[in-house]
Formats: sequence, structure tokens, C-alpha cells
Amino acid sequence: MDVKINAVHFSADQKLIDYINAKLSKLTTFYDRIQGAEVFLRLENEGAPITEKVVEIKLDVPGQILFTKEQGTSFEKVTDEAVENLRRQIKKYKDKIQAK
Repeated sequence: MDVKINAVHFSADQKLIDYINAKLSKLTTFYDRIQGAEVFLRLENEGAPITEKVVEIKLDVPGQILFTKEQGTSFEKVTDEAVENLRRQIKKYKDKIQAK
């Protein structure tokens, strides 16, 4: 699976990039025909006392693009939530194509 990670207005460290790649690679155990993923990392409310971390993931599967957007206080926690959301979407997608 081809993964592209885009950090908007900051540079992500290698540890975070490796963490995201590891989490996304686990999705192939649920569906092995995933073609690619595009991840956007953003910081919102930078001037505020609490900066929100936003993760958006677009997952390219045959015939469809699955998308999720999550936000929270740490990129790792938000990535876990986003990957779990995508896992549920993959399960629904597989059930849908197997029913045809």
C-alpha cells in the first residue's frame, strides 16, 4: 500500500510517520486490496492554550474512497481513532461488495 503523509504548516518527526505507517499497514489484514492512503496532519487553534491535532485519512479501495477526519489532543490518539473508524468502514465495504 502506498502511503503519502502531508503535514500542513509543520514538519512531522520520523517517529510519528513510522507510527502512522504501522497503523495503516494493519488495515491490510482486513482488506488486502487497499491501493493507497493519503494522510493530512494539521494543527488547529495554534494560538489557543490547547492546540487541536487533526488527522484526515483518505483510503483508496477499488471503486471507492473511504475517508475519516478525527481531532484530539495527540496525533497518536487521533490516529488510533481514525484507523479504527476506517476499519469499520472497510468491514461495511466488504459486506456490501460480497452481497452483490
